Amino acid sequence: MAAPKAPLLGVTGQSSREKALDEVVFGSDVKPHLVHEAVRAELNERRAGTQSAKSRGFVAGGRGKPWRQKGTGRARAGTIRAPQFTGGGVAFPPTMRSFELKVNKKVKRAAFRAALAAHVNESTLAILDASGFETPSTRAAAELLAGWDKGFPLVVVVTEEEETVAKSFRNLARTVVTLPSELDVSQVVWARSLLVSESALPVVQGRAM
Repeated sequence: MAAPKAPLLGVTGQSSREKALDEVVFGSDVKPHLVHEAVRAELNERRAGTQSAKSRGFVAGGRGKPWRQKGTGRARAGTIRAPQFTGGGVAFPPTMRSFELKVNKKVKRAAFRAALAAHVNESTLAILDASGFETPSTRAAAELLAGWDKGFPLVVVVTEEEETVAKSFRNLARTVVTLPSELDVSQVVWARSLLVSESALPVVQGRAM
């Protein structure tokens, strides 16, 4: 089986060369169940879990009976802090909790490899030659993407040193610019196309090993 490759894009977006990719990472099997597990864990980490309400035991006041037990024609009641009264507690209230899901490091790496391999299989991954971006230029970035002709949303992965590239792409609609160390499985799955700079590629491959 031939090693996976991706087009190497210049400023024009036209590809005349191809970049060889690590077969262990980009040629791995796509396992949807591992990707689903990793994405669920990442999305759950973003949930604050701080929603809460008071039950009748935590609402202040209401110690005495609002009316006598019998003879009023109304249903018996022991406190005005019961859920059926205005200002009373909430029945089965939400409480503060953690939505964290534990995913093993081995599973995370396998899911990361599978998400990257899916882009290679669908030809939606390209490597960016950042040498042409000497100064920030959103127009140049837009022309590059027009020449590549892939779908949005787009995720662009660059290193911290490639600030001109980041500034060129970050103002484009439906485009997210991120660092290799911050690239999540959920971002790779969300993106319809993935653009990785040559400098960021080794770091991305290293995280998946």
